[in-house]
Amino acid sequence: MTGVKTNERPGTRAVLRHSRVSAYKAREVLNLIRGQDYQRATEILEYCDRGVAEVIGKLLHSAAANARHNEGLDPDEMYVSACFADEGTTLKRWRPRARGRATRIRKRTCHITVILSRLPDDQLARRRSRVAAEQSERRARRVAGGLRRNRVAASTEAAAGKKGAEPEATSEAMAALEEARAIESTSHRHELEAEAESALDYDDHDHDHDHDAEDDDHDDSSDEADETDETDVATTDEEDEDDEDDDETDESPSGDVADHDVKPTRPRSSGDGAQGSADEEN
Repeated sequence: MTGVKTNERPGTRAVLRHSRVSAYKAREVLNLIRGQDYQRATEILEYCDRGVAEVIGKLLHSAAANARHNEGLDPDEMYVSACFADEGTTLKRWRPRARGRATRIRKRTCHITVILSRLPDDQLARRRSRVAAEQSERRARRVAGGLRRNRVAASTEAAAGKKGAEPEATSEAMAALEEARAIESTSHRHELEAEAESALDYDDHDHDHDHDAEDDDHDDSSDEADETDETDVATTDEEDEDDEDDDETDESPSGDVADHDVKPTRPRSSGDGAQGSADEEN
């Protein structure tokens, strides 16, 4: 006994007749989506480079709409059970050539059929478990994001010098940790608990780091005070030296420093004696 024919398979179908594309080109795209579920087939047709992929995509959406409105089925639980392209009528056209001749142009068409059927129960069970695992993973990511936001808020409040920020952040981290432990997904639960515990350790480390920063600021202020004391002592020494110089200048009667190298001069007499004294001096 022969099996079920392709065009007699059960399911919801959509047919496009006299599509202005050859059956060969349509079959190359149909081979990509045969046996794929509805969502996967939609993604393949969306990113396919062939021009006929847009036409087949519209036909696939039409079959999904027929399943939803006519039979009350969920398209997300369906797959492409069969898809094929039959040759349609061929349009004959003529192209003029040299020496009065003409060449025939064949504009081919095809009939495209897409059939959607419901997935088997075992595949649906695996699909639902996978969807539940993805939802739990997204939930775990949201919890981890909340932990990071709480950690950043606690660090900013500690940097601003606000009191009571650390206990609140710690309590929120503990609550997030309990929520993470309640998640049913066993694949991501251990990673989430480790991240939450590291968040608690990071809060303690930030608190210790803030105390160390305050001690360093206190040491820097004491060093600056010592430097200012040294500069004051240096300025006082310079002022003492200036006062000593002023005392030396005050000892002279006119207030200036006495010149001890100047020799006393004898009074000059008139006549030859004065000239002789001048020669002697020279």
